[in-house]
Amino acid sequence: MAFQAVAVAFGVIAVFGLLGQQILDYLHVSVPALMIAGGLLLLLIALDLLTGKTDEPTQTKDVNVALVPLGMPLLAGPGAIVSVILAVQHADSVAGQISVWSAILAMHIVLWLTMRYSLLIIRVIKDGGVVLVTRLAGMMLSAIAVQQIINGVTQVIQNS
Repeated sequence: MAFQAVAVAFGVIAVFGLLGQQILDYLHVSVPALMIAGGLLLLLIALDLLTGKTDEPTQTKDVNVALVPLGMPLLAGPGAIVSVILAVQHADSVAGQISVWSAILAMHIVLWLTMRYSLLIIRVIKDGGVVLVTRLAGMMLSAIAVQQIINGVTQVIQNS
């Protein structure tokens, strides 16, 4: 399951890295609008992590509900998509493009390793550690979300 999740995320990120601006142009969506939408989505997920809301998805065997919502928007959500589109656009040279795509690949390898060995990590840090990491991730995610919303609103105002 870890490989499948990371492979799908990498596929989505790669498509948006290669064709992101064309897709946004076709849909008549600006990058700042996507930044604001992604920031709002990340903020909602962060608030769920901070409040400990576990209404959905339901807990199943060997799946920690506290970690599931965190992975969904971070793997291939609007925030990651916007970041990839901007990184690819700003990489002017071949070396810059290689750096961006190497970073994307490295990040997905780290994601796969983390997901693959998540049960071992949970055994080491125990349930209290999972809650602590989830709350800390929620705080960081909310800060990233607010910054992304601010950047999007700033770009909308500057473009007006």
